[in-house]
Amino acid sequence: MDTWQELSTLVEERLKAVSAGERGVFAAGVAERLMRRHEALPEDERMPFTVCLRPLLNSVWEGVLGDSTAFSAVKRGVGEYILSDYCHNDGQDGPDDADESAAAATLHAAHAYLFTCREFAVWNSNRAVEAIDQHLEYLAERGEHELLVDTDEALASELQRQLRDLDLIACHSKDLRHAGSGLPIDTSIRLRVELRAPLSGRE
Repeated sequence: MDTWQELSTLVEERLKAVSAGERGVFAAGVAERLMRRHEALPEDERMPFTVCLRPLLNSVWEGVLGDSTAFSAVKRGVGEYILSDYCHNDGQDGPDDADESAAAATLHAAHAYLFTCREFAVWNSNRAVEAIDQHLEYLAERGEHELLVDTDEALASELQRQLRDLDLIACHSKDLRHAGSGLPIDTSIRLRVELRAPLSGRE
């Protein structure tokens, strides 16, 4: 069985080989899973900045699935972040809200859509792996030891999930290759059904 490090390398190689459209959908799927996990936390544990990024993530989904009109909403959302206090170079002296896993993944997904750079999708893959590690620490701190699993096994499971996601996305590569320029409405609707729901599941 491959180690999680080997699987991580394989995911990165796959992401480098696919189209920008496929990477955008992958990045959105990772961000969605992390966002849903954050939204499922008790209300007093949710971070307001992360929660306020939900509309941006929804716009990213619309964009990566072929609605070219979503570009303006995604651009505006990223611009608002850049102009906010959450985008800073103050190190630990500045707010760390944007470094929360779901928030960072959403911003990476938005950048993957806007700029089509493969690094943002790779960073989201890594973010999801880091989030698993953080989640296990969170469970340990809550004393939920019976829920804990082997860390390496959990990280490998996340990366195997990512590879399955890439396999699913690859089935729609012909459409996604042109998604950035806009797709017919019926195609976007079909992709929403066939991709967004399966990629968003937390299990």
